[in-house]
Amino acid sequence: MREMLVEGGHDREVQPGCIVGMNYRDGCHPARLGKSARIRAGTIIYADVEIGDYFQTGHHVTIREKTRIGNHVVVGTNTVIDGQVVIGDFVKIESNCYIPTHVTIGSRVFLGPNVTMANDRYPLKMRDRYVAEGPTLEDGVTLGAGVVVCPGVRIGRDVFVAAGSVVTKDVPPETMVLGVPGRFAPLPAQLRERNMALSWIQHLKS
Repeated sequence: MREMLVEGGHDREVQPGCIVGMNYRDGCHPARLGKSARIRAGTIIYADVEIGDYFQTGHHVTIREKTRIGNHVVVGTNTVIDGQVVIGDFVKIESNCYIPTHVTIGSRVFLGPNVTMANDRYPLKMRDRYVAEGPTLEDGVTLGAGVVVCPGVRIGRDVFVAAGSVVTKDVPPETMVLGVPGRFAPLPAQLRERNMALSWIQHLKS
């Protein structure tokens, strides 16, 4: 059995039944945790993962290799981050989300429960031409519950995507997206304020 590889994480809390720094191959580097991490039971974090300060997970979260996560990020129960993902600061990812490889998520972003992203336009077809194309979410994006984001889509700053929508093409900044497939509408005035969780207020100025 390979030893776990982890460093940092002053004042961290790792509950029983977690694997932090899973040694998945020879020569991988320790997972690095910032201060005050809270890792709940059943979570697996691979080696070659870098995580900032004040990180929290729900239960049974999986975070695979070569993922970089900023400060003040919450990842909800049963969420899978499948590796080679970049996540900014002040991000809330609710339960049962799937984030494939090659996704970039900005800061002050919210993902509701059961959000699914894809990075493969034609699964198991044309493998000789396959290139992973994960979505990009710019700063301030909100995805409601059950949103699906298709491969290669770029969602602009401060976009709000309504629950259950399917985003099939790039979205310009400060737009609302509704329906299947997602159609664009002006962002209502009450949704133009910047994303702010109650737990962020002491660290951010809106």
